[in-house]
Amino acid sequence: MTTQRWNIDITHSGINFSVRHMVFAKVRGRFAKWSGLVQFDPDQPTRGQVEVTIDAASIDTGVADRDKHLRSADFFDAERFTTLRFESTKFEQNDGGELKVHGALTLRDITRDVVLDASFLGAGKDPWGNQRVAFSASTSVDRRDFGLEWNQALEAGGLLVGERVDIEIEVQAVAAASEQAA
Repeated sequence: MTTQRWNIDITHSGINFSVRHMVFAKVRGRFAKWSGLVQFDPDQPTRGQVEVTIDAASIDTGVADRDKHLRSADFFDAERFTTLRFESTKFEQNDGGELKVHGALTLRDITRDVVLDASFLGAGKDPWGNQRVAFSASTSVDRRDFGLEWNQALEAGGLLVGERVDIEIEVQAVAAASEQAA
């Protein structure tokens, strides 16, 4: 297989996150609208490239009032900063085949370097003849690094919203040439 362009199939993919709430609980959410592409060759994984654009207003935690607050200036300020963006800068592979995807993550026009722990899960043809690949990745970021600083102190101690955000990504992508032919 050679380095190929793959379009992310968001109907079979997801960008999910979790953050501590009231110190002891977790709130989970996802982004519903996003797009991206991957350039990847399983035989030369360190030559990969990833670009993803996320609609900030598409944040979904399953609670309308919380989502409205997350879209506000207290957090994502989705009216002013409409997109989040990730662009890879380097792929590394360890002896066990696991990947480290280094890249630039931009939220609220603030860009920080992040590293995704990633795995190539496999490749194959779907029933319609399209070639597909799948990946899994995760990372954690400190939301304050991106200007998401709103919080409230709790009477019993601690803060209402955790600072660390855990991100989990599942991606299925379709070969660009196969997708155009389908």
